[in-house]
Amino acid sequence: MNTLHPHKQQQEQEQEDQAKYEWDLSLSTVVSSSSSSASDVIGAIEFDPTDNIVATAGISRKIRFYGLPSLLRTNAVSGTGVSFVDQATACEYYICTPAKLSSLRWRPGSGGRVIGSGDYDGVVTEYDLEKRTPVFERDEHGGRRVWSVDYTRHGGASAVGASGSDDGTMQVWDPRCPPEESVGVVRPSGICRSAVCCVEFDPSGGPAVAVGCADRKGYVYDIRKLVDPALTLQGHTKTVSYVRFLDGGMVVTAGTDGCLKLWSVEDGRVIRTYEGHVNNRNFVGLSVWRNGALFGCGSENNRVFVYDRRWGKPVWVDGFEPVGMNSGSDKRFVSSVCWRQSGVDQCTLVAGGSDGVLQVYVGKRKP
Repeated sequence: MNTLHPHKQQQEQEQEDQAKYEWDLSLSTVVSSSSSSASDVIGAIEFDPTDNIVATAGISRKIRFYGLPSLLRTNAVSGTGVSFVDQATACEYYICTPAKLSSLRWRPGSGGRVIGSGDYDGVVTEYDLEKRTPVFERDEHGGRRVWSVDYTRHGGASAVGASGSDDGTMQVWDPRCPPEESVGVVRPSGICRSAVCCVEFDPSGGPAVAVGCADRKGYVYDIRKLVDPALTLQGHTKTVSYVRFLDGGMVVTAGTDGCLKLWSVEDGRVIRTYEGHVNNRNFVGLSVWRNGALFGCGSENNRVFVYDRRWGKPVWVDGFEPVGMNSGSDKRFVSSVCWRQSGVDQCTLVAGGSDGVLQVYVGKRKP
């Protein structure tokens, strides 16, 4: 039974209609992979603080760096308006790493010089990009895979970071302190020790940090009091693989139950559920463009999906197959996505695949 006031219903319908037709998105550039096998899965994509450099990492044991302006300037040769460029040509430089990587995050306050990574061996490493060498390393997850790394901007303590791991913990640490010293350890699922799949601090500088776990729950902690979660987000039926802040009052989660959920941080209420992409097993990426309130995610049918926070169905899908169609024989999937945070009426989304292919999408708000 719908209890909404008729005027409220009309407002929501108008919002949904606007969401469906507000953006014109298209594929701009495709960067080929140097490998034809499944040895180049892209597990992480991050823009630097200037929003002009893109870093990617995955199981190839390399962090690759691309200049976004040069990618967008590449001349199209396909006749479709899409540019195709070879990875060796497009990549400006790379850093070799000792292990497969699952996550990347630029360290705030470093002027874009330092990038942090989490790897499959349970190690968090920071790299100086001018020297192209590691400058900090922590190994407190007992050799268990690190899934996610992030840094807080709260209170100017931009160096404090956190990592989530298969060992069931979120470790909070300060690279200015010795590796044996920890700021705090959080075990969201308690004695169950379910894997911590994602951690993200409030990017607006608030004291909150959100956590996604394999116990099918999301958690929000106050970093000033890490003993117990301030909020538990219950609603997914499978692993919560990603958590992203839309703003200080709302969090988006992704689960391997094939849906995204938008939550109120104030009371833990589900504001809206988003469905259309295919996600039953793999990490397919989740990114939030805060200026436009758009969510991007990958899919196990190898397509990129974009949702508007106002409507539960995708407003755009890469390609022409009906939403949810899976080719069956094609095992490729979109494994990571990242929005450029700049702009209001124009947007850029970068997506990486399980085959190592990188794709750049651009969008404009329709008149």
